[in-house]
Amino acid sequence: MPFGAECREGATRFCLWAPSRERVRLQLGREGGRILDMQAREGGWHELVVEGVGHGAVYAFRCEGLDHAVPDPASRANPWDVGGPSVVIDPKRYEWKDERWKGRPWHEAVVYELHVGTFTGEGTFAAAATKLGHLAAAGITAIELMPVADFAGKRGWGYDGVLPFAPDSAYGLPEDLKALVEAAHAHGLMVLLDVVYNHFGPEGNHLGAYAKDFFNPKHQTPWGAAINFDGPGARTVRDFFVHNALYWIDEYRFDGLRLDAVHAIADESSTHIVEEIARAVAVGPGHDRHVHVVLENDANSARLLERGARAQWNDDAHHGFHALLTGERDGYYGDYAADAARLLARALAEGFSWQGEPSAHRGGERRGEPSAHLPLTAFVPFLQNHDQVGNRAMGERLATLVPPERLRLATAILLLAPSVPLVFMGDEFAARTPFLYFCDFEGELGRAVREGRRREFASFARFGDERAREAIPDPNDARTFLASKLDWGSLHAKPHAAAHEHFRQLLALRSQLIVPRLAKGAAHGTYTSAKPGFISVDWKFGDGSHLHLRANLGEGTEPCTPGRGELVHVEGGAPTGGTLAPWSGAWTLAPD
Repeated sequence: MPFGAECREGATRFCLWAPSRERVRLQLGREGGRILDMQAREGGWHELVVEGVGHGAVYAFRCEGLDHAVPDPASRANPWDVGGPSVVIDPKRYEWKDERWKGRPWHEAVVYELHVGTFTGEGTFAAAATKLGHLAAAGITAIELMPVADFAGKRGWGYDGVLPFAPDSAYGLPEDLKALVEAAHAHGLMVLLDVVYNHFGPEGNHLGAYAKDFFNPKHQTPWGAAINFDGPGARTVRDFFVHNALYWIDEYRFDGLRLDAVHAIADESSTHIVEEIARAVAVGPGHDRHVHVVLENDANSARLLERGARAQWNDDAHHGFHALLTGERDGYYGDYAADAARLLARALAEGFSWQGEPSAHRGGERRGEPSAHLPLTAFVPFLQNHDQVGNRAMGERLATLVPPERLRLATAILLLAPSVPLVFMGDEFAARTPFLYFCDFEGELGRAVREGRRREFASFARFGDERAREAIPDPNDARTFLASKLDWGSLHAKPHAAAHEHFRQLLALRSQLIVPRLAKGAAHGTYTSAKPGFISVDWKFGDGSHLHLRANLGEGTEPCTPGRGELVHVEGGAPTGGTLAPWSGAWTLAPD
């Protein structure tokens, strides 16, 4: 890796790309340590090899014209938060014991998204490892960590990270994260990491001060000038993120990455940075083991899934589920209000609900591309995730919003579809604890975040009154963070224990009936939805067998012609007299 600090035999090589500064010095130690001139190299690089310096050494950079030292943008560890100095890490010191682990194929994935800080009371990598047995026993096959790259403050979602190579010290040391990954592998669990390549956080990013070419003012984003993936100097910037992706997979042995909001990446290059990263992963670590690249992409760009990315989070499926379950119509749910059943059925059968049609929520702009030709494992539907819970004003989960029978039916539809399901931490036992938006900003930035959060909901009927908006929790208040921690004590309470057993049984059925058929080839689907709450989806697997779903997500009894084959699962009562009861569903499986 050309960036950062590299341990060598008896020495460390330090390297910084600072094309906006002619002179850079290396500071060893926190304050009052040695100051050494670095050697300017071609292309804006500054480099120095220092003998006798190794693992654990503290360092920072002093750039000409700046009155403060800056951390290494490729720091592997930054224990004094994003404004403090960095620490040299020798990755070879960690002794891995999972050499036989080669990952798992994607069709086996059942993904469990978690936030390290709120997943357990302790909020650490080490504490998260103690819950892995519970997840594996429930039928989970992959965990996905929300971003862990160093962000400002002691708590946050992670999407405002500024040091993308350094695990945040609030969660533990780099070796603690490696131990978590290794423990997951011992339980047969893949580990995916959420990474953010569309922006840096608002506090602690110093790159613009010494590397102006890291940003391209031609493209403006909600966070200011876009990261420079297509302007002068872009090759170095692209390398920075390609190496970051490979770093997490090689050095930490992650089994894949989830790239946040790629629709917000401005890149007019002939090869989009997402494609370049996917190719680098495939020909590098992906050559010898299963490694997966998953996208979040509001634009529904099928072409990125054709050009190397493994799969995409399916917001369309979520929005269809949510509109049917809750009846909510605010914001983007308005696009689903009038035709939610059909749009959900299309998402389950073809991937995207919106495949180029105009979106009223987006002012008539066309959204999406045709997706029915893609394998259904290219789509990751969900009932909840950090966004869809945490971006609610009060962070409510579905377990507090809808009756249990609705949630049971939706959970079964999600887990028994041929696509790759994602669940949010606590979904496996119908957790009722909220997951709120929280951060740790101070001063003017903290005030702006608090007020902006409340303004965001002014157009919602529930928060039209200013006094109602004042009740929205302050993201910077530590109590907001603490309220978001999972209540593991509720797992064995009667309603949660029943929900957990239902979840476990569904995943056992998925493992028995769905996964082996996905191993024999891609699944594709067709759908019909003639009634407001009724969906009919038929899937064909690579072995020629067919899975049929008939579900009534409404309050009235609906006529129903069951699918062919053996009845393999029922929710809310089997079809009787050619009808389906409210909030019920039936699955049948037929050979070719």
